[in-house]
Amino acid sequence: MKRKTILCLALLSVSLICCAIVLKSAATAAKDFDIVILNGRVIDPESKLDAARNIGVSDGKIQTITAKALTGRVAIDAKGLIVAPGFIDLHEHGQIPENYRAQAMDGVTSSFELELGTADVDRWYAEREGKAAVNFGVSIGHIPTRMAVMNDKGEWLPSGSAASRAATDAEIEEMKKRIERGLNRGAVAVGFGPAYTPAASYWEIQEMFRVAAKHNASCHVHMREAREPAISALSEVIAAAAITGAPLHVVHINSMGTQWTPRLLQNIGEARSRGLDVTTECYPYTAGMTRIESALFDEGFQQRLGVEHKDLMWPQTGERMTPESFARYRKQGGGVIIFSNTDEMVRVAVTSPLTMIASDGIAYQNGKGHPRAAGTYSRILAEYVRREKALSLMDAINKMSLMPAQRLERRAPAMKNKGRIKVGADADIVVFDAERVTDRATYEKPAEYSEGFKYVLINGVAVVKDGKLQEGVTPGRALRAPIK
Repeated sequence: MKRKTILCLALLSVSLICCAIVLKSAATAAKDFDIVILNGRVIDPESKLDAARNIGVSDGKIQTITAKALTGRVAIDAKGLIVAPGFIDLHEHGQIPENYRAQAMDGVTSSFELELGTADVDRWYAEREGKAAVNFGVSIGHIPTRMAVMNDKGEWLPSGSAASRAATDAEIEEMKKRIERGLNRGAVAVGFGPAYTPAASYWEIQEMFRVAAKHNASCHVHMREAREPAISALSEVIAAAAITGAPLHVVHINSMGTQWTPRLLQNIGEARSRGLDVTTECYPYTAGMTRIESALFDEGFQQRLGVEHKDLMWPQTGERMTPESFARYRKQGGGVIIFSNTDEMVRVAVTSPLTMIASDGIAYQNGKGHPRAAGTYSRILAEYVRREKALSLMDAINKMSLMPAQRLERRAPAMKNKGRIKVGADADIVVFDAERVTDRATYEKPAEYSEGFKYVLINGVAVVKDGKLQEGVTPGRALRAPIK
């Protein structure tokens, strides 16, 4: 009996020790978050959550979302602030460190070059691995592929045969092979710009759409310049999508449509209602920017684009152009700003339920360029949410995070964990003051950082902390489709 009592006591002691270990482990786990974001108004467009919550982040992922108290090694007090998914820019040409830093200060956590793309997917990703402040991704581009096949020496955009000459059947076959190779190497989409390759036939564009369709890759298209009105340009690419089955994404609908933007949006809506996979985007500025030496400015551009020389601005000096200065700068080459839209048409595009927000930013050159590279997302929040009340906060965040993620996620499954505040999602999170967030970039000073973003986390790492950019922090990762 005595021995049985001793054995029972021993077992009890072991049980108590085990319980203590379990309780200690549970207590430790409760404090084991890398970062906790406390007391913020959490907005998630997928679940429609809009409430005060605490978020626990560890290992670059969202581990918990709760009304209960949390502790962690780093605590962010978000009382009075908005906590939302990081913004996803599908259309950013400036894939360089300077632009990445400006985008992070504007709430962008993932940046894609999908309209122009690249001709060498592996090289493009390798050049940015371990060096980017934000996540990054690219398309295989019809424009650079056409330039490579046709030996066009243009800088960035074609200025020779790739712009002006029809491709032979053999050249089209070679382009198809290279597009296929890029998709097999993990390009997330296929980029097109018929406006910059006006000699590319409708058949050539359709052939590239067919390759995209095989890989379920969305086709991101800068439509042809057609001003009578732009319906014919949109009809070309909707037809290509309908014929081939490729998903279609029409870039910067407002700058293509100008006064016909409502009609273009109507046509996209009707195409969607009939089962076509068609999406679009816009940016919140009345001016665009592109290369002055491109085919866009070939003879007759005034009629095609609906602008005069005075509507063109040379960003390096701020001067408006004359026929003489236009001829001089076109020979020199470089970026030019085009004032071709109205506030009314921009508002129509921004507030449409069909549109995502994308910057169409261009790489800065000595701090010069277009303000959209630094201010697009804060401008949406300041102008269209806070001042005009034309968008709800939920709708604006949806356009800037969830909708872009959903555009890419069938081809690139990693995007299923972007654009959401949910358990298991990547900790790409923005914390901002809805009453103070504002864009500061102007046409005169286009690289000025936005204000109002208190924290920007990318893969659980603070790139922006207490409203300040953290220099030398590069947690951005490649966003890529599966490699075959």
